[in-house]
Amino acid sequence: MAQVGADVSLVARGSHLEAMKKNGFWGGGEEESDIKVPVMASENPKDLGPQDYVIITLKAHSVPSVVNKMEPLINKKTTIVSGVNGIPWWYFYKVGGEFEGTRVNSVDPGNIQWDGFGPDKVLGCVVYPAAEVIEPGVIKHLEGNRFSLGEPDGSKSDRAIKLSKALTEAGLKAPVRPKLRDEIWVKLWGNLSFNPISALTHATLDVLCTDIGTRDVARKMMIEAQLIAEKLGVKFPIDVERRIDGGAAVGAHRTSMLQDLDQGRPMEIDALITSVQELGLITKTPTPTIDIVLSLIKLRARSANL
Repeated sequence: MAQVGADVSLVARGSHLEAMKKNGFWGGGEEESDIKVPVMASENPKDLGPQDYVIITLKAHSVPSVVNKMEPLINKKTTIVSGVNGIPWWYFYKVGGEFEGTRVNSVDPGNIQWDGFGPDKVLGCVVYPAAEVIEPGVIKHLEGNRFSLGEPDGSKSDRAIKLSKALTEAGLKAPVRPKLRDEIWVKLWGNLSFNPISALTHATLDVLCTDIGTRDVARKMMIEAQLIAEKLGVKFPIDVERRIDGGAAVGAHRTSMLQDLDQGRPMEIDALITSVQELGLITKTPTPTIDIVLSLIKLRARSANL
């Protein structure tokens, strides 16, 4: 976006901030030339001031602790773009029906984001690109270029259209979806099951999706999640078997949860798994397999002091 003229600022800290201040932001991939972009970067949001859009790509468990720190970035016209994995904290805002306004405690304990940001400021986003940090300030793009956008009420708002245009001009795909929650669940389907199974077994996607035992565990978790989502009005465009086959086709990929475990970082357990268990309780849907895997991955995290 910065390459095509957008005024982009980054909130960063530590070695990443120092690298970007010195060298700019570096990005690239195997099939594209490296790009170097000078950007405004600071650890202090006060240095950056109010923004038109604030795109949050932190891990879900890291967001509540920075809500207050983000206040200088936000004014009455600011849109918060939530590009965070898992069930979003705003999920039940303008969803309609009996669950309207329900809060998801596992991803927003104490309603910190609901009360701090306000759900009316949120524009949903499902992030598909895969990337990895090569070194501070240097990101390697592995695959994908789609950022699906969607209003909580499904409308095609001016703010969604403007951001879609800005992303598209930067060479990305940014469709505005009337039913973004459907996409949230399709992506979550894989994250819910593949991530914890890989962290527990240290298996890559191609292995865990084709091994008879782990494939069956993933299938059962996904079926339980589908029953919950369908009670909430979600429609799945593919079936469970095709979704698992899609995971296998990715190849010898180490999931983000496995990478976090290996590198001693907190894993996205609550956003990807506990939240689905919570929605099971809300919709009165049993989640026996999810419950078992959740117990195992929580113990694995405690054993690793994460």
